[in-house]
Amino acid sequence: MTIRDPGERTELVSRRDIAAGIVRRLKEAGHEAWFVGGCVRDYLRGVEAGDYDIVTSASPEAIQALFPRTVGVGIRFGILIVIENGYSHEVATYRSPGGYLEDVLRRDFTINAMLQDPDTGRIIDEVGGRADLEGRVIRAVGRPDERFAEDRLRMLRAVRFAANLAFSVEQETLEAIQAHAPEIQEVSVERVADELTRLLTLGGAGEGMRLLMKTGLLEELLPEVAAMRGVKQPPKFHPEGDVWTHTVKMLDLMSIPADSRLAWGVLLHDVGKPDVQSRDHRGIHFYGHVQQGEILAEGILRRLRFPRADMECILGLIRCHMSFINVREMRTSRLKRLLRSPDFDLLLELHRLDCLGSNGVLDSYEYCLQKQRELTDEQLRPPPLLRGKDLLEMGYLPGALFREILNAVEDAQLNGSIATPEEARQLVKNRWPHRRIQISDQS
Repeated sequence: MTIRDPGERTELVSRRDIAAGIVRRLKEAGHEAWFVGGCVRDYLRGVEAGDYDIVTSASPEAIQALFPRTVGVGIRFGILIVIENGYSHEVATYRSPGGYLEDVLRRDFTINAMLQDPDTGRIIDEVGGRADLEGRVIRAVGRPDERFAEDRLRMLRAVRFAANLAFSVEQETLEAIQAHAPEIQEVSVERVADELTRLLTLGGAGEGMRLLMKTGLLEELLPEVAAMRGVKQPPKFHPEGDVWTHTVKMLDLMSIPADSRLAWGVLLHDVGKPDVQSRDHRGIHFYGHVQQGEILAEGILRRLRFPRADMECILGLIRCHMSFINVREMRTSRLKRLLRSPDFDLLLELHRLDCLGSNGVLDSYEYCLQKQRELTDEQLRPPPLLRGKDLLEMGYLPGALFREILNAVEDAQLNGSIATPEEARQLVKNRWPHRRIQISDQS
């Protein structure tokens, strides 16, 4: 990894300019102020930062007096959001009155505890953060037990940073996580869910899950996923190994950044298998694993308080992930319904990863891609030949029968066996001749 020389001058991006302006205004008012944390780490890695956090000797009241638009997201901890030119920047008062040195000594990891003067590029590194960047190491600042006692989420963040950056966790830090893993239960589920999603979507998801397992955090946070380890599968279909190995291999293969719904779908698509595994003279079976997986996944997502829309999408991926079996033999109507289903692109990518994470056969995936290219939107979603009002005019009473009839008409239309409203009416009369009430029928 190339570490950037702090004296190297590069063209600064607009967001950095705005953040530097905030630092400058604080300094002009007589306060100390620095870039801190991830933006300094990313600067040294030669990566454009997504956010610019600032630390200062100014009190929250002084910050509010200097900037007209602030939001007190953590004001009792001295943290404000300063909004400038449409960008939000976290500005935090030093954690202790002793100045920046005492502040950095209470930060989580050495690579996140460096300061930078954005005007001169000067880096202040009192904790060996730059050496750990060079060594690709996640190391707690000072005593890991003390840092994790200050905020138990830091244990999960250590794993997340190691995964996203492809770093290792320093041994003492790792041992402290293992010793205190049960205490992760003290952290709010919203914060846990956010860190897990970052782990799954920003790189190294497979390695991140392995490290969660190694530290004991997985058993505490997602015991249903930890249960997949050691659950054997039929070698004919899964030469890669057990359910855990299969799932983690799929995570290894995801493109980055990953869609969070796809990532959670990959993680949970086979979560029902441990509960339904059975064996007989023919081998290992997982009858009902989709249904059980959906039940368990819903429990997990509700526990982590996922937004409803995201939860429904993830559950849909789990529910439909086996839909590609015998896709070449599907009736045309069923295939078209599959291709036009909500979030089909995510479902197809889940299927691709499922194949690559097992036997590597992509025939069904390539067939679906071919059909997507061949079929127009009108062929997949043709205007309906009949509606409910048409059935009323034909003498049918509204109710569950309406949905049955309209689905059958659409199936025939998608299969190409009917193409006009007249043909649709005749199909209905032929199939449901005794379900009509006695009214004058002019059709």
